[in-house]
Amino acid sequence: MPGTNLTRSEAIERGKTVLRVESYAVELDLTRGERVFGSRTTVVFDAVPGSSTFIDAITDSVRSLTLNGRELEPAELSDGVRIQLPGLDAHNVLVVDADARYMNTGEGLHRFVDPVDGEVYLYTQFEVPDSRRMFAVFEQPDLKASFSFTVTAPSHWAIVSNSPTPEPESIAPAGDGAARSLWRFASTPRLSSYVTALIAGPYQSVHDEFVNSAGRPIPLAIFARKSLMQYLDAENIFETTKRGFAFFEEQFGCEYPFEKYDQLFVPEFNAGAMENAGAVTILESYIFRSKPTQATVERRAITVLHELAHMWFGDYVTMRWWDDLWLNESFAEYMSHLAAAHTPDFGHAWTTFASVEKSWAYRQDQLPTTHPIFADISDLADVEVNFDGITYAKGASVLKQLVSWVGQEQFMAGVRSYFAKHAWGNTVLADLLTELEEASGRDLSSWAALWLETAGVNTLAPLVETDGEGVITRFGVQQSAADTQPTLRPHRLAIGFYDRDGEGRLIRTRREELDVEGALTEVPALVGTRRPELILLNDDDLAYAKVRLDPASLATATAHLRDIAESLPRTLVWGSAWDGARDAETPARAYVDLVLANIGAETDSSVVQTLLRQLATTLDFYVSPTAQAETKRSTADRLWALALDAAGGSDSQLQFVKAFSGLAASAEHLECVAGLLDGSLSVPGLEVDQDLRWELLASLAAGGRIGADRIDDELAHDNTSTGQCAAALAKAALPTAASKAEAWHKIVETGELSNAVQQAAVNGFVRVHDARLIEPYAEKYFDAVPRIVADRTHALAQQIVVGLYPARQTTESTLDRTDAFISGLGEDQGALRRMMLENRDGVARALRAQAADR
Repeated sequence: MPGTNLTRSEAIERGKTVLRVESYAVELDLTRGERVFGSRTTVVFDAVPGSSTFIDAITDSVRSLTLNGRELEPAELSDGVRIQLPGLDAHNVLVVDADARYMNTGEGLHRFVDPVDGEVYLYTQFEVPDSRRMFAVFEQPDLKASFSFTVTAPSHWAIVSNSPTPEPESIAPAGDGAARSLWRFASTPRLSSYVTALIAGPYQSVHDEFVNSAGRPIPLAIFARKSLMQYLDAENIFETTKRGFAFFEEQFGCEYPFEKYDQLFVPEFNAGAMENAGAVTILESYIFRSKPTQATVERRAITVLHELAHMWFGDYVTMRWWDDLWLNESFAEYMSHLAAAHTPDFGHAWTTFASVEKSWAYRQDQLPTTHPIFADISDLADVEVNFDGITYAKGASVLKQLVSWVGQEQFMAGVRSYFAKHAWGNTVLADLLTELEEASGRDLSSWAALWLETAGVNTLAPLVETDGEGVITRFGVQQSAADTQPTLRPHRLAIGFYDRDGEGRLIRTRREELDVEGALTEVPALVGTRRPELILLNDDDLAYAKVRLDPASLATATAHLRDIAESLPRTLVWGSAWDGARDAETPARAYVDLVLANIGAETDSSVVQTLLRQLATTLDFYVSPTAQAETKRSTADRLWALALDAAGGSDSQLQFVKAFSGLAASAEHLECVAGLLDGSLSVPGLEVDQDLRWELLASLAAGGRIGADRIDDELAHDNTSTGQCAAALAKAALPTAASKAEAWHKIVETGELSNAVQQAAVNGFVRVHDARLIEPYAEKYFDAVPRIVADRTHALAQQIVVGLYPARQTTESTLDRTDAFISGLGEDQGALRRMMLENRDGVARALRAQAADR
């Protein structure tokens, strides 16, 4: 197939030719079999008379092509990706009648067959450039139009799109006699094509409504596959949604802009969710068929609120080009946490933000591929690799800093003016900054240049001098930056002083908020005060910066981390300790000891989850190789003890058991896992439900305690999509040469797996207790990657390029082989180059950490 890229310069040029797109009328026939569907698109648009351009359409075949009543020859004008449009009039009507292909990659129109009942389920995922996989379209966000969909489908299906679902019309049965119906959806408001949607299949639903501040009832619905409806906790999701509606309408100063709001949980979804206007698709894993951790429940709530915020910021007002993708996502991420923090269930949302989002941002911002928040997006390939920690997490962190800089009320006043001025339009960053400057009275040009147009994270450390009585005689904040990203920035932050109270808890006794700028900022307001036991820079986590503790505070934090009373300052100390281990400033095993000594007292589920993930990374990559086996064994011992000590049925107990099973490698530990699975061993309060059974089974598979037959037996009891993914992981984890060869064959050579099953198999393939088992695949990986990137869609290729990289071979030779591979890449392989540079950086960082741990 010809290249599917689109450059910014092409989009700009096309935007000068296509002056306005009035409408798309899309007719879809979903009754043509398993491979293709019918797609007939009528586009009405204005253009420069006599000009030529192209429309995007990834097709299986084009049957006919008509422009302003003229029949054109499809074979001459269509290459399967674009259709050339010569000789345009001032006002044009284009009709493209084509067959398009169903996808199994989570892109375009994804087709899934439920193994439980054999029913077919479809959904669309169009961001970034995949509406063209379903209909002919000018695939760029600034060419908005109204869309109307007409759909032919089996009569027993539910059909959902951006407009309310109409009553279906019965039509003649298909050739196989199956009943068919026709759904004619009303036209949408003016939208960018990437937020249009179609979800089709025998989905079931529950309904509610939200009556907004203007008294308008907004219909709400939640959809899921039939086989999952028994697990749907709709009441909780509706409650979160309604609170979000009330909060956002108040904050944004305008009503919800669409007629209804559907949330659809769909199978094999690549992301967390997608902000299709009025028809949000959400990762199906957020329907909990087994006991979820509170961290997962909170993540679902944040996701629900994130997508709801997009209805205004993204759908109602949309970026002109993908340069402002960061603002689209960062704004929704910031507002989702702000909304969650105003609810009784998730009042600690900023603690979660510090633990999850900021740790992601700091990691991404220290990679060699880091980029300014406002990135130069020259084409669609750039967009696909810029869905990263800078776009989401750093951007949201910097927006949080901007709110501190201009003031919360002033920020929201500017946002309200922005929505009022640009309703249904396309904007650039400057449009928002103009409104924020107007509302706050602050000039943001210098701030924006330093924060949005440069990359890298600063480090802040206290400068503290005291007299013999412990009274502070000098206090300053030192700011530094990496040599490769030397920018020093202005920070609005707070400094917290902490001392122990009568119960031994470390509580804040003083808070000083100030602006920090340059290499050293003196803080005279703290001179003359008694030095506390713990000094915490960036208290309340207002700023985006790594924080270091002075020696006395570090000693207090290390000895008394569990005694810090509030979750947010405790999390900031956790984050500082993790930075030290990742940056090879402190030994990895010291970090392991710190986590294991204090995690049992941690009360925040998301923090526990983050710490356990960081602990796993430390054990696999940062601990000295000669000490890894013993450190993993002792860590598993301590995690098992933590599980036994945890409150029965508690969130932490479940997380400790899962972490233990992931590490279990010795005969003794695997015996415990086997006992939990077969019921001969119990942990008080722990329910071994189906999803936990699969985790225990994967542990036994990786440990060589079971074979493929036992996995097949479990799948027979749980022949669901979740079960199929879990079985694929477990089989790929079996520690035999034959099992690894079979997994490699399916993932790399045949490409027969769907996106979800492939990701599970990748995860299983690299799950080894002895890295020598997959050493032979290192060179095969480098040989296979160019073909993978050329032949697979971005989503599937990225799973393989990142997931199968030989990171377990943490050696200089791996770096050398990667360097040789990168040096052979062409200038048009920027996305692959970036992925490989990030892969390489992980090994280089691990080698530095291992050296520090020796």
